[in-house]
Amino acid sequence: QLQLVESGGGLVQPGGSLRLSCAASGFTLDDYTIGWFRQAPGKEREGVSCITSSGMTNYVDSVKGRFTIARDNAKNTVFLQMNSLKPEDMAVYYCAAALRGVTSIDRRDYSYWGQGTQVTVSS
Repeated sequence: QLQLVESGGGLVQPGGSLRLSCAASGFTLDDYTIGWFRQAPGKEREGVSCITSSGMTNYVDSVKGRFTIARDNAKNTVFLQMNSLKPEDMAVYYCAAALRGVTSIDRRDYSYWGQGTQVTVSS
């Protein structure tokens, strides 16, 4: 059974950092593009970043220079390092898997989703 499990969310002050993890079971992550998405209350789910099986990355403009996506194939895990967090980054963060070759962070391209992890940015 294909499953994605996010972890690493929590409460952080503005300017702080968190590292989110997306662990896969039932399939090999490096056969897929893995994306991170977020959804704040009352807003649509938006794409944050993705990494392809070849290691190409893509970021939404609002997180460029602050967030870094990486994959550890040996651990079958993708990470999202989030630095210089802002209150507007607060949301539930989801990881998702898309077919190999997908380079977008359009949620319609992603078929498999985790349950999400809450990120709260507040002083």
